[in-house]
Amino acid sequence: MNLPSPPGPPGRVFRALWGYPRRAPLTFGYVCLLLATHVWVGRGLSADRAAGVLGYVSTSPDNLRDHPLAALAGSALFFDGTLTDVASTGFVGTLITLGLGVCCFLAWAEYRWGAPRAMAVFLGGHVAATLLTAVVIAVALRQGWYPPAVRQGLDFGVSYGAQAVLAVGTLALPRWGRPPWAVFVLGWPLGGAEWVAGPLPDFTTVGHLLAAGLGFGLAAVPAFRRRRVRAGGGGGGGCPAARGAGPRAGRAPRPASPAAAGAEGPPPGG
Repeated sequence: MNLPSPPGPPGRVFRALWGYPRRAPLTFGYVCLLLATHVWVGRGLSADRAAGVLGYVSTSPDNLRDHPLAALAGSALFFDGTLTDVASTGFVGTLITLGLGVCCFLAWAEYRWGAPRAMAVFLGGHVAATLLTAVVIAVALRQGWYPPAVRQGLDFGVSYGAQAVLAVGTLALPRWGRPPWAVFVLGWPLGGAEWVAGPLPDFTTVGHLLAAGLGFGLAAVPAFRRRRVRAGGGGGGGCPAARGAGPRAGRAPRPASPAAAGAEGPPPGG
């Protein structure tokens, strides 16, 4: 069903949001799940119970040794941030990881490659960056660069997976926009980094940088530089939330000239 929408940019945004669940159904469902678990932990549980749940799904070294699968899977069901304290740095992190990483670029990856490959990038970044960070923590503890308390540190959420997708999302941008985007993806974790001792920042910053490196590496793989073949065409770069499913998001393509329209029909994929 086509609903009337305002003209101009507001209309394009309306059509994009209206079609978002159809273009990226897995991402849409995952975002709903993340919002539900966020409300459940923040509003539905007592403070002690919420701390216990998040402590159990934390991918700290001790948890990875004790229950690795539950920690890795459970950590991906929550996001560490705020949706209400808009003046905080935590809200900025939520906008980057949940907003840009999951809502926008994971949806773009699902639209471009299909759900299985998109989730493989996201979960691969989540798992691989977590395990590599655990190795870095072990080395840093041995060298005295991190305090022993990091073994039980609280580390959960979707940010490593989102960071990998943000890096792969470089392919969604025009060539001139890719270098500054890469600087942003690598730079925003360093903006809040803490340097305790030794040459390494805090382990969450290390994890984000590792996840970004994994994503940039995948962006260089030829298989990830090709779009999946989709019936009916449509596509284009950028976030799926900013484009329609067809050539003009519900409008018929305009022929270049009457002669061209009569000879060849409408141009493909507008």
